[in-house]
Amino acid sequence: MSQTRMTRQRMIILNELRSCHTHPTAEDIHDRVRAHLPSISLGTVYRNLELLARSGQAVMLEHAGSRLRFDGNTMPHRHVRCAVCGRVADVEGLPADMPPPEGASAGGFSILSMRVEYVGLCDECGRSAHDL
Repeated sequence: MSQTRMTRQRMIILNELRSCHTHPTAEDIHDRVRAHLPSISLGTVYRNLELLARSGQAVMLEHAGSRLRFDGNTMPHRHVRCAVCGRVADVEGLPADMPPPEGASAGGFSILSMRVEYVGLCDECGRSAHDL
């Protein structure tokens, strides 16, 4: 991955992302960054998060139909997403993703990497469903 030029804005965004372990949305990071840069726009934060993800300094967590979330932890690890509220958390105690065998392919694709995401209910949504 190519290294992205580290501007002051980008460094503040990356530092806020790395200090936040809740897999925040761009809006969440925008709220945090505004404490340092009050006039920064959401679009600027989003573009910088995308650049950081493309350069390998952050991870973009994508799931169809939900808002993008970002992770400052670029080491291989697994995630669990709540099927109700969309909250994302790291899964502890399981081995990290195994890289695909070199040269592996499937269905006309050359496999570059893999991502495993578990889906479940967070404690709060589980309690709410139980209370119904």
